[in-house]
Amino acid sequence: TDEIMQQEIRPLVAVDIIEQLHRQFAILSGGRGKDGAPIITFPEFAGFSDIPDEDFLNVVTYLTSIPSLEAASIGFIIIIDRRRDKWSAVKASLTRIAGAFPGNLQLVFVLRPSRFIQRAIADIGIKLYRDDFKMKVPIIMLNSVSDLHGYIDKSQLTRELGGTLEYGHSQWIHHRTAIENFAMTVKTTAQMLQTFGTDLAETELPNDVQCTEELLSAHTDHHSKLKDELKLAVKQGATLLTCIREPVTRSANSKLSPDELENVATVERLLAQLDETEKAFDQFWTKHHLKLEQCLQLRHFEHDFREVKLILDNLMEAQAGFADIGDSVTRVEHLLKEQKHLEEKGQEPLEKAQSLALHGEQLIQNNHYAVDSIRPKCVELRRICDDFTNETKKKYDILGKSLELHKQLDKASQWCEAGIYLLASQAVDKCQSQEGAETALVEIEKFLVTAKEHQLSNPKEFYNQFDMILTPEIKANAQRIVQKLEDVQEMFDKRQVSLKKLAAKQTRPVQPVAPHPESSPKRASPKITRPAAVGFFCHRHFCITGVKRNMQGIQVFFIHMSFVEQWVNPTNSPPFLSFSHIINELIETERVYVEELQSIIEGYASEMDNPNLLHLIPSALQNKKEILFGNLPEIYEFHNRHVGTGGCSVIFLKEIEHCIENPELLARCFLKRKEDLQIYEKYCQNKPRSEALWRQCGDSIFFQECQRKLDHKLSLDAYLLKPVQRITKYQLLLKEMLKCSKNSEGTAELEEALATMLDIIKAVNDSMHQIAITGYEGDVSELGKLLMQGSFNVWTDHKKGHNKVKDLARFKPMQRHLFLYAKMLLFCKKREENTDGHEKTASYSFKNSLKMSTVGITENVKGDNKKFEIWYNGREEVYIIQASSVELKNTWISEIRKVLTGQLEACR
Repeated sequence: TDEIMQQEIRPLVAVDIIEQLHRQFAILSGGRGKDGAPIITFPEFAGFSDIPDEDFLNVVTYLTSIPSLEAASIGFIIIIDRRRDKWSAVKASLTRIAGAFPGNLQLVFVLRPSRFIQRAIADIGIKLYRDDFKMKVPIIMLNSVSDLHGYIDKSQLTRELGGTLEYGHSQWIHHRTAIENFAMTVKTTAQMLQTFGTDLAETELPNDVQCTEELLSAHTDHHSKLKDELKLAVKQGATLLTCIREPVTRSANSKLSPDELENVATVERLLAQLDETEKAFDQFWTKHHLKLEQCLQLRHFEHDFREVKLILDNLMEAQAGFADIGDSVTRVEHLLKEQKHLEEKGQEPLEKAQSLALHGEQLIQNNHYAVDSIRPKCVELRRICDDFTNETKKKYDILGKSLELHKQLDKASQWCEAGIYLLASQAVDKCQSQEGAETALVEIEKFLVTAKEHQLSNPKEFYNQFDMILTPEIKANAQRIVQKLEDVQEMFDKRQVSLKKLAAKQTRPVQPVAPHPESSPKRASPKITRPAAVGFFCHRHFCITGVKRNMQGIQVFFIHMSFVEQWVNPTNSPPFLSFSHIINELIETERVYVEELQSIIEGYASEMDNPNLLHLIPSALQNKKEILFGNLPEIYEFHNRHVGTGGCSVIFLKEIEHCIENPELLARCFLKRKEDLQIYEKYCQNKPRSEALWRQCGDSIFFQECQRKLDHKLSLDAYLLKPVQRITKYQLLLKEMLKCSKNSEGTAELEEALATMLDIIKAVNDSMHQIAITGYEGDVSELGKLLMQGSFNVWTDHKKGHNKVKDLARFKPMQRHLFLYAKMLLFCKKREENTDGHEKTASYSFKNSLKMSTVGITENVKGDNKKFEIWYNGREEVYIIQASSVELKNTWISEIRKVLTGQLEACR
């Protein structure tokens, strides 16, 4: 019974009853009555009564199905030719027609037997048995074909009935089979096109170049084959139309019968249908082919983007590592050469990036479907190019200033040494006379004039000019040289004062023996000398002892004291990861953490409201403090409430300090703050928005100024990562504590505290995945608690689906990311792409959802212990899910069972 119900019901076609049609016991000649009624003729046939009922019914049913509905509704005219037969044959024919004719009857004409006796019997018989035939239409008995011509025009009767209608039965059968074959070809072709179109519409676009090229080639080949089928079908229809019209073509006097005209109309209608189908298919294929070509363009663009991006990232990394500004003229000149080499090395990648960005813009202008994917990449490429160009210019500016600085420092150092040498070269005995003193003063004044040539009239000016680019080492060197300038200037001032006294009033010259400038250095006397004239010689003595002949004795003026710090590590010291060490680390890091939070809030967040700095804040950052910092103030308040002198929470810190010998107390600290620590979930959910805003505005002068005031070595984004690092740090410390306190009192509570912290981290991680869901029209907050999330292979099966879809579902798994909520199970497609030149970020495109109140679960799937089934609405939809491991599968099954059990308990 099921097989019979599933069989396709279709009308009879000529090929099904070809043998019965060839017997020619009934024909549809194409003639029509005066009102257009189709004529079916039953010619003389010796074995008419021996024809099986099924064969008779099939032929008559087929013949009545050929005329149009309009013609068939008029009613059929039946002509029974029994001129050479007996009354018994007439009676048998009428009886069979009356009992089995499937169409509407209008008239029945009977050409009675021509022999006299049979004609007489027929006249009597028709009167006696007319009612037995149970026909509701008139039965007209005719003696000859001339009588028939009174009812039906000769042009509508075949030659056998004295008419002029041309009819060839074999040709009629040939035309009918050809028309029906062509109709079947049109139907099959349309179905093939529809199936192919459905497959195209359901095809997921590949994510790489090779698969996209293969898919495009496969679809193009299939399209070409279908187009060939279409051309063949059109050719077949045109040939058939020519065959049907052949009589008219051959003779201008010939006319097609109404049935032949209907055949022409049928073929023309099929050809028109085929043409419409082809146009619709071509239109759909044009769109699909364009999309595939655009997909291939996109995959090439993405592939080129990844390659160029990698090169640019390496280039930017090399440039970022190029932080040295040099500590001497030679070093700076070498760095400038390296910077030039890096710039030349980056020209080709930068040109490729600009060309690729231009190509992306062209794709957008050509109405590419993936504008939202292409435009950010173009922006990113141009941003990196601009960043590299700007950073290169900045590096050149810095190195140029560094070169200028070191040249000035070298000139200043050389000037100092020349000055010291000048002072040391002035002989004492020559300076005792007025003339000698004046000569010495002139020498000094001439030398001091050269300070202006080196722009050293104010020694501190050049230091202030280069303050922003100085490293601590260069700054210390510059300070030493500035100090040296001041010392030399002071030496000249004192020498000038002494010489002016000697020049103004001659005193008795003192004749000490002064060492020559080239004499070996000696240590200055630590004794305190007297002032006045004697002071001059003591100062001169100091200068001489501080100078070598080659003028490289700068270090004489600067005494450096170095301290060697000795690190002691006794062999009997306890291991680092002892319980007390872990507690101490927790305490110290907690203090530092709170101090860092405070510095961020006071040094950055509060400064955003400082009216004196508003002009430094970029427009993209205006009124977005909550996005940049998230709920950082709330985290700070949690850690810093009841603040003590140590800058940390007194309650939390004291409890930790009392836990050195009692690990169970430490565990209680974390268990007690289980709910409070969940504020980190909100912070982590906001982190992607914060990072995106930082990437947009992080290089602004406002942040640089705040960092300079705080004297932070790291920029703000490093400090904004601290809360994420801190929440994960707790569980690491708890793990170490468990190792130290294994099998001791309090281990159970430590394990519970660790599990609590891991749950919090899991909730944070799950929430980060949840906020990346796109395309879900509802509110995920209404779905209950997010219990689990993860990626799986998924097969689907739908009872109402097409068989081909079912077959595909068994062999082609879908990559889906599942989110299990208390009320709903979401199926999403994970997408990963580079955003803003940083690491890959995942988003989850919503695909389907199942209400947990209507699902069932099958734990084991035959053949794979990693698979389980989730079915929906009484197995109307079945989802076969494959986990990456048996453990993961069991975890999910356990969680789903909990949800279902909870729902059952709620119903009870």
